[in-house]
Amino acid sequence: MSVITGGKHKLIQAALRLITESRSLTSLGLRELAREAGLNPNTFYRHFSSLDEFGLNVLGYIAEEMKSGVRDLRRMAENSDQAARETVAFVYGYFLSNPAATTVAVRELHGPSPVLRRALEAQLDASAREMAEDLIDRKLVPGLSNEVIHEISNMTIRYILFRAMDYIEKPEQRTQIQQETERFINRQFKGALVEAFSPEALAEMKGGR
Repeated sequence: MSVITGGKHKLIQAALRLITESRSLTSLGLRELAREAGLNPNTFYRHFSSLDEFGLNVLGYIAEEMKSGVRDLRRMAENSDQAARETVAFVYGYFLSNPAATTVAVRELHGPSPVLRRALEAQLDASAREMAEDLIDRKLVPGLSNEVIHEISNMTIRYILFRAMDYIEKPEQRTQIQQETERFINRQFKGALVEAFSPEALAEMKGGR
């Protein structure tokens, strides 16, 4: 995605400032956005053809910011446990620093705009696909099929988003939530590895204890 600058950037930042616990992206008005951004309302339509298109740009901006950071961390990881630990720490840290972005993602996934719902689902799928392809390319989870790695990556992305609001709103539980998320990811991969063994191999392993 190209870097967003100028009026587009001002409008997106204005939206993220206006979103609160009681407000969602789809509830923001054009004039309100322009006023918060310090722009003429007519400027909006120089950059976006509709509020849905604006919403797509907001979601894209959030996704690209997060994905670029996660991508760099996974490339430095030496094993799946390290990748899980550092990715979880980064993503929850991003949520904490950008609560409005998190609110957008959580709410619009079940919000009134079908365009934004589909876009957010597509972004979650893309993030999961990138996570899986990186794990496969770097051989961080040997012994698992590509199909299983993609399946677990998909579940992982959605689990993290599911826990995002709790992480923001319950500071006393943040360490616990982070640890639970790491365990969730590691158990998915390790459980899948056990499933990949034949019954004979598992019996032999048990017998060798």
